[in-house]
Amino acid sequence: MQTLSIVIPCYNEEDGIPQLADQLNPVITQLSDYNVELIFVDDGSTDKTNELLHHYFQSATILKHEKNQNLGAALRTGFKHAHGDLIAALDSDCTYHPSVLPKLIGMLDDETHIVTVSPYHPQGKVENVPAYRLFLSKSVSLIYRILLKSDLHTYTAMVRIYKKQVVKNIEIKSNTFMGVTEILVKALLYGYKAKEIPVTLTARKFGISKLKTARAIRDHLKLIKSLVAYRVWGAKL
Repeated sequence: MQTLSIVIPCYNEEDGIPQLADQLNPVITQLSDYNVELIFVDDGSTDKTNELLHHYFQSATILKHEKNQNLGAALRTGFKHAHGDLIAALDSDCTYHPSVLPKLIGMLDDETHIVTVSPYHPQGKVENVPAYRLFLSKSVSLIYRILLKSDLHTYTAMVRIYKKQVVKNIEIKSNTFMGVTEILVKALLYGYKAKEIPVTLTARKFGISKLKTARAIRDHLKLIKSLVAYRVWGAKL
């Protein structure tokens, strides 16, 4: 039986943890063909997130950063501790429903190393997401699509399934939300194959987004510049 690790970063998500439990636990039951390793990374929460994680997910591994280090760092910690043959990343705010996990796994094959959710796929949807965030995310995804000469439409969504060798062989250097894009960009450049599944992205119902727009723009521009340098001069990413 293969082991499936599910890595879920959390930061001040006390209001959303009950919703996550309601949506995720039935999915884990559905994944009975796998030995499921559930890993939460509490990224320095100052509310009751850690307490609620222990209450609702008693058999999970719950890691904690003493100080907030941001999403990329939380993913790096989770991936480091994951033992699965397959490793999934999942949002804690349920903006993508956890029921997408079996669908992602189902699209893996011998030639595919990554499957990502894709709200910007022609058959995908976006509901109630602020227009400025949608514009930023779709714009940079289009730029990455062009620079990478890739068929993928979405590069900014965290929810994905990876074969083990991808996360073990690629270092996430960014501590921010950019870590999500960084690992996919590097994977494609290094020859790994990815697919996408059209999904609906919804606005979070609880808590507030931790994404800082100005910083996200700067970080994307930095990665795009590095990607161009890699393409033109063979510079190191």
